[in-house]
Amino acid sequence: MENKLWNEATSIPSYSQQPSQYQEHILEQYKLCVTMADQVSARRNLANVFFASINTTMLGVIAFYFEKLQTPSPKNLITIPILGAIILCGVWWWIIRSYRQLNAAKFKVIGKLEERLPANAFVKTEWVELGEGKDFKKYTPLSIIENTVPILFTILYAVIAFYNLSTE
Repeated sequence: MENKLWNEATSIPSYSQQPSQYQEHILEQYKLCVTMADQVSARRNLANVFFASINTTMLGVIAFYFEKLQTPSPKNLITIPILGAIILCGVWWWIIRSYRQLNAAKFKVIGKLEERLPANAFVKTEWVELGEGKDFKKYTPLSIIENTVPILFTILYAVIAFYNLSTE
């Protein structure tokens, strides 16, 4: 990645007239990258809220079905929406995975930019201080929780579908 990040045509010697601008430009690019990573995290959070809301609503509809409509309705009536909800959970999991991969790449770039700045505060120091996500006493990565929730909803839907199809 190192050779892809730095523009050979633009280096410290090319700023010979104003070398301080080189650092200023790196800092500006760093700020832009951090802002973009923050925006990806915000979109990721919004996706989680969206899918959690849909799944919560879906569970409410299923509960209503079992409470009020189960006896006169055919079993397939609720099984099809449950299968749709399972597919939706798969899409949710895939989207979260995609956002995580996107931010992982952004943080690598941010880390390389930090190497040209006076301090490695964000990527190297903070991440190491948090145990690099390996020490759960210091920090539990949100991505572990994010990935678990769609899987739990999927299991719940599968249990409901199995129960629905196995009862008389």
